[in-house]
Amino acid sequence: MPALKKIGFIGTGIMGSAMAGHLMDAGFELSVYNRTKSKAQALIARGARWCDTAGECAKDQDVVITIVGYPKDVEKIYLDAGGIVDCAKSGAYLIDMTTSSPILAEKIFVAAKSKGLHAVDAPVSGGDVGAKNATLTILVGGEEESFNALQPIFAAMGKNIVYEGSAGAGQKTKACNQIAIAGTLAGVCEAFAYAKASGLDVEKVYSAISTGAAGSFQMTGVARKGLDGDFNPGFMLKHFGKDLAIGNETATAYGASLPILAVVLHEVRKLEQSGEGNLGTQALLKYYGIS
Repeated sequence: MPALKKIGFIGTGIMGSAMAGHLMDAGFELSVYNRTKSKAQALIARGARWCDTAGECAKDQDVVITIVGYPKDVEKIYLDAGGIVDCAKSGAYLIDMTTSSPILAEKIFVAAKSKGLHAVDAPVSGGDVGAKNATLTILVGGEEESFNALQPIFAAMGKNIVYEGSAGAGQKTKACNQIAIAGTLAGVCEAFAYAKASGLDVEKVYSAISTGAAGSFQMTGVARKGLDGDFNPGFMLKHFGKDLAIGNETATAYGASLPILAVVLHEVRKLEQSGEGNLGTQALLKYYGIS
């Protein structure tokens, strides 16, 4: 199989710009597209080729990588006329690293296969820190042959790279990840709400429980920032809401009952409605009156 050298990278936001930079560091030839060109400027300055559309960015590439906002954005850039599936060359690999719908991932896989393309869904976990440090967890669904062929590309961006199964399996696994985070983060917030309501010193409670059985990354890596008054996003609350909504909707389709997920999604939506969607997920503390 010929070496994969040319990559079209679509979506150069907080995560994507760092991930694309690692690919350049690894020697891949990059073309880039983003709805806001200024967010790609640092990559362009390093030698990435700017493209005016997602379709143009997909043309003549060995691999096309996307990490955009919402499932509707994924569907548009892949399946609209003049989009990625229309424009990618036969035999190209398409990697959607957006956290999106597993049902949509399956739809893209079928559309791509009909054009002689190899599509995988490969959402990531690890936030902006993982993207910057190239230590992301990458969860891959699609054909195993594609997973194997793409190993050098995944290795440039992440450390824990797992083949989960057929098309959509990566997205399903990412939903599991976000569902677990939802309950954990809400539990942490409730613990501190209880501490405050009962008259305890929240900082003393944090010191007592954060290194024991109740300890977690959501406590020490996320809630800790909020307790310090830092609500800058490593991962935006509105994007967390999007992820939880995907889990909630597909859980219904799969016949699973997830009441905790539904409660946390409601809390996140309430914060979004009050204008706090651009804050980090630690802003869930605000729902419980801890800020």
